[in-house]
Amino acid sequence: MLLGFNHPKVVEAVERQLARGPFYGAEHPLALEWAERIQRMVPSAERVRFTVTGSEATELAVRLARAATGKPLVVKFSGHFHGWHEPLSRGIAPGEAAETGNGRARPKAGADGAAPAGPGGEAPATRLVPPDRLDQVEELLATGQVAAVILEPGGGAWGAIPVNVEWLQSLRDLTRKHGSVLIFDEVMTGFRLAPGGAQERYGVLPDLTCLAKIVSGGMPGAAVAGRADILEHLAFGDEAWNRTRKVPHFGTFNATPLAAAAGIATLDEIASGRVLPYVDRLAGKLLQALNERLRARGVRGYAYGQASIFHVALGVDPPEGDQPTARQWQALLEAAKGASTQWLRKAMLLEGVDLMRTGGFLSAAHGDDEVEETVLAFDRALERLRKLEPAWVG
Repeated sequence: MLLGFNHPKVVEAVERQLARGPFYGAEHPLALEWAERIQRMVPSAERVRFTVTGSEATELAVRLARAATGKPLVVKFSGHFHGWHEPLSRGIAPGEAAETGNGRARPKAGADGAAPAGPGGEAPATRLVPPDRLDQVEELLATGQVAAVILEPGGGAWGAIPVNVEWLQSLRDLTRKHGSVLIFDEVMTGFRLAPGGAQERYGVLPDLTCLAKIVSGGMPGAAVAGRADILEHLAFGDEAWNRTRKVPHFGTFNATPLAAAAGIATLDEIASGRVLPYVDRLAGKLLQALNERLRARGVRGYAYGQASIFHVALGVDPPEGDQPTARQWQALLEAAKGASTQWLRKAMLLEGVDLMRTGGFLSAAHGDDEVEETVLAFDRALERLRKLEPAWVG
């Protein structure tokens, strides 16, 4: 959570709403206010539709894309995560796309820690592409069968596998050229990389945006925002429209009053301009210190990230510039799923710091003391790993 887990303004808003009623079972004014906040902050948000989870948001976005285009296929990228549902729960395992050829997803059962796919071992209507193969994307789009291209605009695995602005712009140009919908999964980057998310930071606007976590202030809540003509497929029309073009979407707990109250309070605090400069400064300080400790101990690897997100990759050579490139995606994906990442997390837990696999997030609840504590824990964790398995940190 960008504001931390107990921000006073969010707590106050939730308590105030709780006294009025936690659940109404019908539409309410706070939902409209919440949607208006999203419209003001997210550049591409012409309309907004609420769900309960990020997985529901990405599933709804794909259904909307298929309804709007009349096309069946979805293109996703190796290492990019979009929830647990089919057809987007595939493509996290290293090298999976390379095993299949032509970007066609034929995962082995358990390859992503997920249930086996449908008949024939395929995830129906999904095409899996390595993030460094725009030529494969264009080849698939040229078939005229692709409804949508979905991606994490900050990079796969919440930025562990970075992308660049040119890559995003190329996808924007290609999808527009071939009449496909571009979906940004901003569950992690929304309101964090900028008040308007990755699309504001990079200046590349998608057709649909999926939001969760920060958007609901820590309460269960998510949303799909984007082009009005696409979200129009949620509305009723004539008999033919309702039968062939309308996307059914129901949910008892969509946009509950408590989620709306927490979301409004959170977005207002972000819009004030106080939060992001503060957490970005902390993250920059942390990255610099982590890399200093790696160099001091002679450990192969580096810390990197963007805005208030950080990652650590052990056993990977540092890039020539400040950040890794999309060309290094396979090495970074292997590192993220490798034993060194798991053991680093366990070593950090023993030192009192809980990483989220490859790294973590800074929040407004953190300060310089927490950064220093994390750096000291990291240094001690590296020493633990050196004694346990020198090859991982040598």
